[in-house]
Amino acid sequence: MKVLLIKDVKALGKAGEIKEVKDGYGQNFLIGKGLAKLATPDVIEGWKAEQEEMARNLRDELARLEAEKITLENATIKIEKASAPVGIKGSVGNGDISKALEEQLNIEVDKKNINLKKALKSIGVHEVDAKLGHGIHAKLKVEVVGV
Repeated sequence: MKVLLIKDVKALGKAGEIKEVKDGYGQNFLIGKGLAKLATPDVIEGWKAEQEEMARNLRDELARLEAEKITLENATIKIEKASAPVGIKGSVGNGDISKALEEQLNIEVDKKNINLKKALKSIGVHEVDAKLGHGIHAKLKVEVVGV
């Protein structure tokens, strides 16, 4: 019996490979547990089309992330905080930066993906790293302004 592996199976093969297995193993274990499908021409064509669609979606997402990276690196995000005798009252955290990005540039970056060594407590321009996904990082310029 020929099966198309949907998931990696230890000691048999990786997802996408077509393997010849014994009928009982293929029917009862692999197909029964959802690890494989019977390798008919329709199933193989459907799997290839699905893989092409996933690759196209990945290319589109990478292009979108690269465009966002360029936008983020060329812009300066302004955040206003109340002035104190030295610096500002309170601090600017990654949540504040995430909210400002969405308001000013319409780009959503989760606050968990904004890397601050410590909260910003002084007026001026600070450089902050943001993870956009798929290994793409952007250096943001955050200007803290005292009001």
